[in-house]
Amino acid sequence: MTAEQASSKSQDVRNRRVFYIPGYDPMLPRRYRELYRSEGALQADISGYSLDLKGKSGGETYGWSVTSHMDGADTTTDVEFLLWSDIVRVSMDRSIVGTFLLLARVVWIYVGTGALFRLMRLRKGPVIAALYPVFMLTLQLMIALLLGLVVRFGFAQFIPYGVGWALGLGFGLWVLVWFRRLDKFLFAYYLLHDYAFSAQYYGASPPQLAGRMQAFVERIAKALASDTDEVLVVGHSSGAHLGVTVLADLLRQHPLVPGGPKLGFLTLGQVVPMVSFLPKAGPLRRDLWYLSQQAHVTWVDVTAPGDGCTFALCDPVAVSGADPDQGKRWPLVFSAAFTQSLSPELLKSLKWRFFRLHFQYLCAFDRPKDYDYFRITAGPQSLAARFAGRTPSPSRVTRALSGFQSREGP
Repeated sequence: MTAEQASSKSQDVRNRRVFYIPGYDPMLPRRYRELYRSEGALQADISGYSLDLKGKSGGETYGWSVTSHMDGADTTTDVEFLLWSDIVRVSMDRSIVGTFLLLARVVWIYVGTGALFRLMRLRKGPVIAALYPVFMLTLQLMIALLLGLVVRFGFAQFIPYGVGWALGLGFGLWVLVWFRRLDKFLFAYYLLHDYAFSAQYYGASPPQLAGRMQAFVERIAKALASDTDEVLVVGHSSGAHLGVTVLADLLRQHPLVPGGPKLGFLTLGQVVPMVSFLPKAGPLRRDLWYLSQQAHVTWVDVTAPGDGCTFALCDPVAVSGADPDQGKRWPLVFSAAFTQSLSPELLKSLKWRFFRLHFQYLCAFDRPKDYDYFRITAGPQSLAARFAGRTPSPSRVTRALSGFQSREGP
């Protein structure tokens, strides 16, 4: 038997449907397609396989198709982008005053519930990322107040009292507007709205997402009723905990049919504890518990300590206190091992590019190990087959640190 025949024999996926759930991102999905195209081509050159991506036009969804030739096997994959960037943009559309009121609310929630201090016992990186907009926006406010007072008292001898205060207030507001225009470089407003999206509801699912997530359920259920070999759901960043709820609802509403497509769930750079550690996140903890027991779903969770925006190697089920007394199967938690799978030169170039590192899971590795996003999403093996027998990272965190562990609703 030739090497090509052997690899073809191990192929269990000839066609696949991938559903990608992005994190909190106001950008349109086009950039994700271009990222897949460019990074996929780079990984193909490095790893010695071929990928051919074609965009799709028309229809009610956004996506692209991929044809691959890997290890002597051909595979066709349809990728569908589960869009919620419009909801993100609406949630970010706040006045400056509204943003600072939101800031006070979020700080009160995380400090008042004790969640902040428990999260720090998991990983300091994502907590620092969460505190960054707090300090940056507070600093902006202090600078604006200081400059406003300078203007007020600097002109005190030349203009009437009331006019001086109005001038100082106006200048302070102008400074805040100027800072907001710089947010494409500072990311303070963006990160605040990101963490506040669920936190403002104390961990309960934002009501504006309910209809959209049910639509996601129906899209995936339709794919599971087709003759595809595998349905793979990918959740990145905050898209990971959305994926948990979507899949849990899917399995309750549409039980898997024996002999149907394999169902896989890949979570990347997850920040589940930022939500699951809050008091009203009972439904999310229930969904984590439910999904962790499913025998016919393969759930793989990939993070990396080099990504400061994720709870690296923290088992999202276990640390949230959603670990059942018995029957826990998932997730399989392991590291993308940036320090081993990226060359020192590439890793050095990414050192201070925190957002780029958070997206590295979707990109090419110049020294790939067992994690390859493009083999997983477009290769000839299902998620279950690819990681069969894979042991979890020994340094994963499984201690339940959430102060709220009930799986009941709010």
